[in-house]
Amino acid sequence: MAAVAPLEVLTYSSLYPNARQPRHGIFIQQRLRHLVADFPVRPRVVAPVPWFPFTGERFGEYGVFAAVPGAEELEGVPVRHPRYPVIPKVSWHVSPWLMYRATVDAVRRWHAERPIDVLDAHFFYPDGVAAVMIGRALGIPVCISARGSDITLMPEYALPRRWILWAAAAAQGLVTVAAALKERLVELGVADERVVVLRNGVDLQRFEPLPRAPLRAELGLEGRVLVSVGNLIELKGHHLIIEALRELPDTTLLIIGDGPDRRALEQQATALGVAERVRFLGLVAQADLKRWYSAADALVLASSREGWANVLLEAMACGTPVAATRVWGTPEVVAAPAAGVLIEERSARGIVAALERLLAAPPTREATRAYAEGFSWEATSRGQYELFQRMRTAR
Repeated sequence: MAAVAPLEVLTYSSLYPNARQPRHGIFIQQRLRHLVADFPVRPRVVAPVPWFPFTGERFGEYGVFAAVPGAEELEGVPVRHPRYPVIPKVSWHVSPWLMYRATVDAVRRWHAERPIDVLDAHFFYPDGVAAVMIGRALGIPVCISARGSDITLMPEYALPRRWILWAAAAAQGLVTVAAALKERLVELGVADERVVVLRNGVDLQRFEPLPRAPLRAELGLEGRVLVSVGNLIELKGHHLIIEALRELPDTTLLIIGDGPDRRALEQQATALGVAERVRFLGLVAQADLKRWYSAADALVLASSREGWANVLLEAMACGTPVAATRVWGTPEVVAAPAAGVLIEERSARGIVAALERLLAAPPTREATRAYAEGFSWEATSRGQYELFQRMRTAR
């Protein structure tokens, strides 16, 4: 039997990590990593970056964008970072076209060097729309993966909604990371049979249980320990967990992440008299996350929106159950007692009630780990590879 030629896949996403933002959109890098490890795929990445003329901390996030290299190699994968213009609060209405104009030549050059079989775009707006424009210009099939707010929030605005539906109709492949997101696409008018659900997995080698007692001694932790992971912004709900601490004595909260709300969250903890029980750990390297997950009694995720939150499976893989708000794809992740509990009301009171249920009779660490083992990347990678093969054959 003749060997199958490797698939030439170009991942297209402004969320892909870079040298200056190694955790930026790491879930997309993880999916690509496992696809390449399991199947004959030759990957390349175009990850557009907003244009900004000055580097430096005083310019905040845009100063970081300015320092991103134009080209680099990450985990052996070549990555290019074309710049596209962004005018805050203005250009998002036309950002698909701006992104397309700024990146089409980079894709064209790579396509001329070695023809691309599939343009694999992540996040529907603006990235997926721009990718469809490129695919139509260059004759490359396009797959768009919907991941969360790109279809739960953006379609509430008239122009983005029209762009999204246009791209969905023109793309050759449509993927969502949760069944709830597929339902949303169908509600918007996309045919059910056109959408494939390929949920995110978890790296069971990177995330594994570590002995809890020695870790707590090393980290100076006593009593009950909660961990909350995510950008320090309102939608992640860290402020609600801090408020809940007032009703959770002898409990320490570890907050992992960074963002614009850090100072406000620190001030809130002080005002509520719980500052001594809240630790702001900032950004933590991926390899070190398992230490904090393993040291905690539970992970709390109080988000108002989530497509498919990877931190839930990461914690479970370390033997730590979760309490998470009942939003979008989260009930598909927290679907058994071994996983943890759902927070029925997104409030401090709801968080307290959920944690009291969970910690009164927690699952064993072994049961939680075994639950997470059902979410390996193998099935997702196979589904993605088979979809891409069909797209290549149908050209």
